[in-house]
Amino acid sequence: MDYDLVIIGAGPGGYVAAIRAGQTGLKTAVIEKTKVGGMCLNWGCIPTKALLESAKRLQAVKDAATFGVDGIEKKQLSFNWEKAVNRVDRIVKRLTKGVEFLLKKNGVKLITGKAAINADKSVSVENMLLSTKNIIIGTGSKPTKLAASIPADVLVEVEGLLNLKELPGNVVVLGNGPHAVELAQFFKLVDSKVMLVSQEETLIPDADPFISAYAEKMLKKSKVDVLMSAAIKRYENGELLLEVESGETEAKVEKTVKKVACDKLINASVRTAVVPESAVSLEMENGFLRVDDYLRTSEADIYAVGDVNGRSIFAHAASAQGLYVVNRINGIHQDSLFDVNRFPINIYTYPEIAQVGLTETQVSELNTGYKVSEFPLSANGKALTEGATEGLVRMLSDRKYGEVLGVQIIAPHATDMIAEASLIMQMEGTVHDVAQTVHAHPTISEVFMEAGFDAFDQAIHK
Repeated sequence: MDYDLVIIGAGPGGYVAAIRAGQTGLKTAVIEKTKVGGMCLNWGCIPTKALLESAKRLQAVKDAATFGVDGIEKKQLSFNWEKAVNRVDRIVKRLTKGVEFLLKKNGVKLITGKAAINADKSVSVENMLLSTKNIIIGTGSKPTKLAASIPADVLVEVEGLLNLKELPGNVVVLGNGPHAVELAQFFKLVDSKVMLVSQEETLIPDADPFISAYAEKMLKKSKVDVLMSAAIKRYENGELLLEVESGETEAKVEKTVKKVACDKLINASVRTAVVPESAVSLEMENGFLRVDDYLRTSEADIYAVGDVNGRSIFAHAASAQGLYVVNRINGIHQDSLFDVNRFPINIYTYPEIAQVGLTETQVSELNTGYKVSEFPLSANGKALTEGATEGLVRMLSDRKYGEVLGVQIIAPHATDMIAEASLIMQMEGTVHDVAQTVHAHPTISEVFMEAGFDAFDQAIHK
């Protein structure tokens, strides 16, 4: 069979690229070895956010008395894990069926099986041979397998989270980054005892240091134990033995051993690419497929999108990359490089955290003057009415021209609010544009206007 494009992996990078390719008239096939939607739709983004929403509802009920709601006995409240998982299943099934419908609607051939790239750059799958002009690899990534031996009934990989029969009493989440932070807070919100163990020194490496520090502080405030620069030595008698860096001398790094009760260990550790079998040599870099700024691999006409290339772990970035590659194949924007800095980092905690653009570290390295302007939710009328005053908007701008270079938000629905900041940056907007944009009152979004005014020391309500 001859195709214009064969896509390996039907996650948010692959299936979005496939739909767009079909819309543009490219004869397209997409190959998926497990389930349409990939990790994000079936086990990652959607399921974990649905579980977090259930946990947030529990917390809202606990806080209801503050809003004048009487008659709730906190001792009678409990989290029904089975019902929450059933709700997740319904959402996932609806979305996967929707994706399958859209693929079919746009003439995309969906093939279930394990793909292999041949030496002539054809693709083999399920006793079929597909010849193609272009290949997109969108096979994603997975947490690295642990070096320490952990019993199978204790270790929980991402795909196994929804298979838990009940909520564990003592949970250890291994890893750093948004997914690890979200899981740690989820288990705490549903009343498990939680420890987050990071092998790195930074909780959220790609985020602005302000955001990473806030996330660590937030977890500790909610009584999640956080251990940084720690490693698992072994598991025995219901406990994890952890080796923790406790200091440094001139001779060596000092380490101590800590024992932690652990019913379940959630593996959200550093991820590495899932790469399809290939007779064509594809170059790797730091555990991911190496791509250039056009998302091309080391082989002509083979592209890699999504977290398989290590550029971003987020589904929306994968989808944007998929669309970008289809445009290139169709001869659109051939000289336009893919800019990952314009894509938000979203963390669905309580409150939510979001960021887009450059971090303060990156801005300071530009060796140009910049301004940090802020406005807190505690001075926002809508936030006060909702009882959600923890957070702020933080804007980084060029001091000479006022161009917005980066935005960080801590607020309920920050992951939605960040879209305004993304648009500002896409249009190369300035703090003056932000300040002059009328925001409805009362809304949380007014903090943008205030931060715009604050950039030239004229915040209205500060």
